Amino acid sequence: MQLEYGWVNEARRVISPHCDSRPKDETPSLLVIHNISLPPGQFGGPYIDQLFTGTLNPEEDPYFAGIHQLRVAAHCLIRRDGEIVQYVPFDKRAWHAGVSVWQGRERCNDFSIGIELEGTDFVPFTQAQYQSLAALSQLLTEHYSIGFDAITGHSDIAPGRKTDPGPEFDWPLYLSLLKQHQINGSAGD
Repeated sequence: MQLEYGWVNEARRVISPHCDSRPKDETPSLLVIHNISLPPGQFGGPYIDQLFTGTLNPEEDPYFAGIHQLRVAAHCLIRRDGEIVQYVPFDKRAWHAGVSVWQGRERCNDFSIGIELEGTDFVPFTQAQYQSLAALSQLLTEHYSIGFDAITGHSDIAPGRKTDPGPEFDWPLYLSLLKQHQINGSAGD
């Protein structure tokens, strides 16, 4: 897996209009983990791609009537089977965090990368997702010099407003896999 002009070469690319330029001289320094399923609790299907590209049909599901007009996108989504989908290049500001604060800094979209996991707060994530997330995180933390202390959940930057990635997200497993990827990646250099 490699970065090419802000894109992951192995990711399926679905270009989202829900992004813009980062503030001048701002590079990513925070990695934010989210979860999403559309309709809520259902996996698979085209609906996340449609939401992130502004093409979600409100008549497809009653839930969509309240969200179809949102202008949101994460940089990447990791599907249940581990597939990585990228919507926004990492040098751009994806609109994933909303009103948010990290260590006293507001507007986390300015300096963060958002990664969505297809899932919910109440269903365990898959091993394939953890493997893809660790591999992608290793690539991003190395390229942008993001430390483990700057990897967080959406709930941590928007407490009281957001709950994801939720209690089913296994932080110790993810961080252990990330450390393994970093060791293996460094050993291969």
